[in-house]
Amino acid sequence: MTVNMFDELVEKEQMPGFKGRFVHADRMTIVRWDIAEGAELPEHSHSQEQITTILSGEFEMVIDGQPHQMVEGSVAVIPSNTVHKGRALTSCRAFDVWSPVRDDYQ
Repeated sequence: MTVNMFDELVEKEQMPGFKGRFVHADRMTIVRWDIAEGAELPEHSHSQEQITTILSGEFEMVIDGQPHQMVEGSVAVIPSNTVHKGRALTSCRAFDVWSPVRDDYQ
């Protein structure tokens, strides 16, 4: 078991405009993102289930071809292997949770 403060975790710019602080457990990964206005998440899919929560700001997410305007408090559940993409309409803070672990983010 570990206990950490997100602000004390190492910040990584995983892609342009997406700075994350990651926590990995045996079967899941969580990240708190600080996302720059205009930053784009390219279209992709992965084997992990994903839950995205917007903590502040506005983010447009396209999931399986359906656009969704996400604002503070919005939660998206993205099944495994579902194509999705997005862009920050404003600067944003968000949480992502994936299961199983995102080995590519370690």
